[in-house]
Amino acid sequence: MARVAVVTGGTRGIGEAISLALRDAGVTVAANYGGSDDKARAFTEKTGIKSYKWNVADHQACLDGCAQVAADLGPIDIVVNNAGITRDGTLMKMSWEAWDEVIRVNLGGCFNMAKATFAGMKERGWGRYVQIGSINGQAGQYGQVNYAAAKSGIHGFTKALAQEGARFGITANAIAPGYIDTDMVAAVPADVLAKIVAKIPVGRLGQANEIARAVAFLTSEDAGFITGSTMSVNGGQHMY
Repeated sequence: MARVAVVTGGTRGIGEAISLALRDAGVTVAANYGGSDDKARAFTEKTGIKSYKWNVADHQACLDGCAQVAADLGPIDIVVNNAGITRDGTLMKMSWEAWDEVIRVNLGGCFNMAKATFAGMKERGWGRYVQIGSINGQAGQYGQVNYAAAKSGIHGFTKALAQEGARFGITANAIAPGYIDTDMVAAVPADVLAKIVAKIPVGRLGQANEIARAVAFLTSEDAGFITGSTMSVNGGQHMY
């Protein structure tokens, strides 16, 4: 029987690529989204992947959403915590709301999704968590104290979750993408983007499917001895 995965933010950008990669690997995928119903409907019609709407920052919504996925598709074996937002600004200009919203979605969503699914994985003796962190959670970024803090927190969350899950057959890993050719990066002014690419040793932006392939590996049977790790997929931009 096919494994069942939930990919948060799974209907566009990196999330869409992850959903497709897992589907192509034989996994039954539920793509969570929190935005446009029309876009999610188009995604489902195009891919055949069911989409489910809830806000990952809402704890009860995650519990209810995962219960619905399990009822529709079967017990959840894989969670990919990909959903994320930006509310950029320097510390002096950043509002409390901009700080709080990013922390609740990007980091709080990981906690909420784990709470909704960990017990079932433990009972069945198998599970996979992959959190999508960021190069900016590793190296920091001007004007992103909220985003960098949330993504850095994801890396610590992953290591702690890995320790709790290891003896139950549950792995937890993170991927820290560099600058990927998505709508979010496309919104960066061209002159700024050129300076970013100049700092990437391989000389280009990453592609969403390069992140997706890493997720497909970390959620597979072959990755059972890998847990608590952060995989940097950034073209050599940040090494440590």
